[in-house]
Amino acid sequence: MRKRFPRIAALHRDVPFGKFIPNALTLLGLCTGATAIRFALSGHWQAAVIAIVAAAVLDAMDGRIARLLGLESKFGAQLDSLADLVSFGIAPSVLVYMWTLYHSGGAGWTIAMVFCACCAIRLARFNTQASEDGEEHAPTSYFSGVPAPAAACLILLPMLLSFQAPVAFLRDPFFNGGWMALISVLMVSRLPTLSLKNLYVPRHLAAPVIAVVAGLVLCIVVWPWATLSAAALIYFGALPFGSRPPGPIRQSFTRPPQPPV
Repeated sequence: MRKRFPRIAALHRDVPFGKFIPNALTLLGLCTGATAIRFALSGHWQAAVIAIVAAAVLDAMDGRIARLLGLESKFGAQLDSLADLVSFGIAPSVLVYMWTLYHSGGAGWTIAMVFCACCAIRLARFNTQASEDGEEHAPTSYFSGVPAPAAACLILLPMLLSFQAPVAFLRDPFFNGGWMALISVLMVSRLPTLSLKNLYVPRHLAAPVIAVVAGLVLCIVVWPWATLSAAALIYFGALPFGSRPPGPIRQSFTRPPQPPV
């Protein structure tokens, strides 16, 4: 049996279980995003938003764990992009369409499809640039265009605000369609936006940062919609400063360039 299937035996013997953790998290995020579509189709708006936010958390975790364990791969990068297209392109588009855009008929569906297309273009461009650059260039502290998870959260901002104050215009299809079109343009633009991949926490700031993160988690548990709305508004307001954050922040959290080995 082993002579006939040597590669299967080698797979069982040589591949550690930990190697599958990042891809398993990616697939879990994809399933979470697909579940958001199910909630959207049944009208469970808050559950759908929670599913998309959970997918964003999983998306942040899988890449971080892969880099921490040295398990980055081309397969994982492609799988991550496919999961992002479902979780942050298709799922939020369907959610906003079912929530309000369907009132405007074909125009609303067109806006939803434009957002999906821009998300696909954004992800394809990111993968192409990463493949062309390889290891020749050091990682930068900013992205080109608004990342897909951030764009998904931004188009859900009117919905998040409506959970707290049911103001009529927040559910207006023309307002949401214009807002969605704006975020679509920002997603495929060359606007530099802040990236956390090249940021690190200095040792002397570890305790304050942990305290801030714990406070944010507590706020999300106690005031979920207000906290998420505030985070989206702060992120949107900070977009013009994405490529060059304020001096103290840049000096404290940006890793200095390393000398060539």
